[in-house]
Amino acid sequence: SLDTQVVGANKQAWEVNWNCYDRLVAFDMKKDANGNDYLDAKSLRPELAEEWDAGRASLTFRLRRDAKFHDGTPVTAKDVKFSFDRSLAVGGFPRFQLNSISLTSPEQFVAVDNHTFRIDFQKHDNFTLAYIGTPVGLVYNSELVKKHATAADPFALQWTKQNVAGGGAYKVQSFTAGQEIVLVRNDEWTLGKKPQMQRVIARVVPSAGTRRALLERGDIDFSYDIPPKDVADMANNAAIKTVSSAMDNTAQYLSLNLKMAPFDNPKVRQAIAYAIPYDDIVRLAFFGRAGSLAGGPPHVTTPDWPQRIPFKTDIARAKGLMAEAGHADGFATTLSYDMSMAVTSEPLCTLIQNALAQIGIRVTLNKIPGANWRSEVISRKLPMLANIFGGWLPYPYFYFGWLYYDPKAQWDSMGYDNLHMRELIDASHYDSDIAKATAAGRDCIDLALSDLPAVPILQPYLNSAMRKNIDGYAYCFFRQVDYRPFVKS
Repeated sequence: SLDTQVVGANKQAWEVNWNCYDRLVAFDMKKDANGNDYLDAKSLRPELAEEWDAGRASLTFRLRRDAKFHDGTPVTAKDVKFSFDRSLAVGGFPRFQLNSISLTSPEQFVAVDNHTFRIDFQKHDNFTLAYIGTPVGLVYNSELVKKHATAADPFALQWTKQNVAGGGAYKVQSFTAGQEIVLVRNDEWTLGKKPQMQRVIARVVPSAGTRRALLERGDIDFSYDIPPKDVADMANNAAIKTVSSAMDNTAQYLSLNLKMAPFDNPKVRQAIAYAIPYDDIVRLAFFGRAGSLAGGPPHVTTPDWPQRIPFKTDIARAKGLMAEAGHADGFATTLSYDMSMAVTSEPLCTLIQNALAQIGIRVTLNKIPGANWRSEVISRKLPMLANIFGGWLPYPYFYFGWLYYDPKAQWDSMGYDNLHMRELIDASHYDSDIAKATAAGRDCIDLALSDLPAVPILQPYLNSAMRKNIDGYAYCFFRQVDYRPFVKS
């Protein structure tokens, strides 16, 4: 799909929207610890809005007067209101995302005049402004969309599935679903530095081995989401540059079902946390292309996530905790993983299986086909499972608010239910006193590591590789590609 608002749109649609649509605000670029570029989701700059006022009751945006859609139509506040109204009306993912930042009613969106748009708050929310800079906040050409609407499809979802109604730095020249998209530069774009690349051909090549071979032969310029072993090998190729970027607000973790004995016993959970071979997993399953989360301080001191946890591999201590829990002889259980992620999940789970055997936990691995993974997870019938979760913006709310808040939510495979955790998450989300909100974010991490319904194992990296003559790649928090800064020499 070319439209993230269409039901069933996958994450590749975010990439199309990012390059072909504009948003009210954008994010600055920074350098990570290794000197690589990344999109700084905590630092905002103008895009469609040349300036904004953040009051206690509303956000007011003044739009640029030179912004135009691809067909030359000027961008106005009515287009912005239409776009936010549409997100709520189509339901599903778009509405859920806006609801998560306290945008629940079209009455909150006001086109004051042609170049002034206002969002009225129902309550203070610390993340409304930043979140509308994500792929959720794209602005559509309202008249073009309406022209293709029907009584059965009032928001022209079938048309936008195959066509773009934006004004971004790139236009879609051609599109074959599941195979290829060709983007061409919008030479009339004025909202940033004009891209150097006049044309981008993005092809779907499911096989990681084939992608690697194409890159090594020079048949393609760039590839991303590369398996750790392949990127580690390609780092030795003089014709190729590799970049491994730590994924914002993302952790690979071991989920423990609190509704099943013996995982309802905190000492059993702690024993498992001390048995996990964190560094071996990073070294052997991820070829060093991940960050171990083991060996942190006893208590959390910052609201940064992920961060090192107060556990490290200590088999003797794990055995002692098992004895204290009344399971000196161990027990039998299963550990499930998603077969579509088997390239890293299988060795990770095998290493955990071998480590837990040392403390008497006899683990059978349960391989679940990718098509069935989500339904199996939300069934909450799995004792242990290896999973990965990431939030777009680097604040604890966008991780713990999804995984730890509601025991019935689809992401909470642990069955975790703690009123104090919900209070802390709410404070980090809504408290207008930033110091208190920040402290609440820190404390919710501390509580999560104390109760330990899930054991964080590592911070995964997004691995990318490109030919030596390619520059301008930057890691994006939504883990797709921004083609606008690319340079090919």
